[in-house]
Amino acid sequence: MEKRITVLGGDGIGPEVMTQAIKVLDAVGLRFGHTFHYDYQLIGGAAIEETGHPLPDETTASCTESDAVLLGAIGHPKYSDPTLKIRPEQGLLAIRKELGLYCNVRPVTAYSGLLDMSPLKNERIKGVDFVIYRELIGGIYFGESGRSEDGKYAFDKCEYYDHEIERIVRKSFEEAKNRRSHVTLVDKANVLESSRLWREVFDKVSAEYPKVETDYLYIDNACMQMILNPRRFDVVVTSNIFGDIISDEGSVIAGSLGLLPSASIGEHFSLFEPVHGSWPEGAGFDIANPFAMVLSAAMMLQHFGLFEEAEAVKQAVNTCIEQDYLTADLNTIASKSCSEVGSYLSALLTAKTLA
Repeated sequence: MEKRITVLGGDGIGPEVMTQAIKVLDAVGLRFGHTFHYDYQLIGGAAIEETGHPLPDETTASCTESDAVLLGAIGHPKYSDPTLKIRPEQGLLAIRKELGLYCNVRPVTAYSGLLDMSPLKNERIKGVDFVIYRELIGGIYFGESGRSEDGKYAFDKCEYYDHEIERIVRKSFEEAKNRRSHVTLVDKANVLESSRLWREVFDKVSAEYPKVETDYLYIDNACMQMILNPRRFDVVVTSNIFGDIISDEGSVIAGSLGLLPSASIGEHFSLFEPVHGSWPEGAGFDIANPFAMVLSAAMMLQHFGLFEEAEAVKQAVNTCIEQDYLTADLNTIASKSCSEVGSYLSALLTAKTLA
């Protein structure tokens, strides 16, 4: 199999963790007989520095001509002033909109070898394995917003059409069929009219999946349950802003943001990126955790239908965890560098034997 992949290293540690993901993909190609062609493009702060725009036309064109997109991270303190008209994050929002990436998929897994890394008690998180389906190109982040001339009034509009809700809700039910057959809708239907529409659409789709169990949780209760009893979750579906909140909260379960991958899927295009940010303070020191980026690449392989290959990558990550071959965020005593971990993952895959 041959695939063309647009590679967007982005800012901060993005290029460093991306390098390790490419090592892993090359190892997969060698082991399983695939060829991956990489087209490196700019996005975010790096793109602003080079072109003055967070999402150059060349980047968008490459993404639309590729089979998938890999993204490292976006953001830099240089652009932290919210009053700036051009900021790196605009590139991320724009690429999601340009490619129609309405469905963000974020797995949350508690690795048995890393339970002690979580601030939560082992007995609460052992065996946790759920996935969040977050609507990505609608809601309050993309609605009309503004400020009064005197700066004393501001507004952000949250709006959804029923078809925007239905397409991601349907994906969440399809996923549940392949898991433990349970979908939880997270909303705020006691207050928000948009959430009441989410419930109406959710119930309509639910009727088509009689074997899938369902329930609802208000966002505040969902956040509490994610800490008190995260094993109750299987598939979670929710709006853009609520998904943003609970998916980052899920990092507490894993013990590190460096463990959480994600996929953003549309009708025609797909993008895969780690949940963690750009961590500019750690850039250039070869200390970043590459697991989330590598696992995002594994999600891409699965999207291609390369299930055995994706499982091999995940098993290589598990082997690193079991052997304590980890970066400093997970092993403070005998830590490995970002590039060492990437090379070890590559070696495990090319050796065709996973300990």
